[in-house]
Amino acid sequence: MQKITTFLWFDDQAEEAAAFYTSLFDDSRIVDVQRYGEAGPGEPGSVMVVTFELAGQQFIALNGGPRFTFNEAISLSVDCETQEEVDELWAKLTAGGEGVACGWLKDRYGLSWQVVPRKLTELLNDPDPVKSNRVMQAMLGMKKIDIQGLVDAYEG
Repeated sequence: MQKITTFLWFDDQAEEAAAFYTSLFDDSRIVDVQRYGEAGPGEPGSVMVVTFELAGQQFIALNGGPRFTFNEAISLSVDCETQEEVDELWAKLTAGGEGVACGWLKDRYGLSWQVVPRKLTELLNDPDPVKSNRVMQAMLGMKKIDIQGLVDAYEG
């Protein structure tokens, strides 16, 4: 078991969200589902906690009710190798959600994600401040990150 695990509070969609998320990434699975008992506070037999793995990283989802909701103060960042991977994840994660800005989106459950191509980090880390600033300006104008657009900005 990993020492630190991200814990996500859902109203009543923990199992649905975990199933959706595990369908998106290789090396992902539902590990365990715990149900509320007679002591509550949820309805006996309903899903309380779902433990799941995304790309080998463990998460816990709780059906805790509507008291708390997600906000942009925390997001899950996904490292993508290709534009095809960016496009596919973006399409699946924004279905029922929305693209925000600079590679950020909110999924149908309100959870924020960053879909980030490796090339962005590479170009932003260029020692030439003129080139890296052009890349930053290009990225700031994008919702979904377009690798070719970043490369074009980098090259001037």
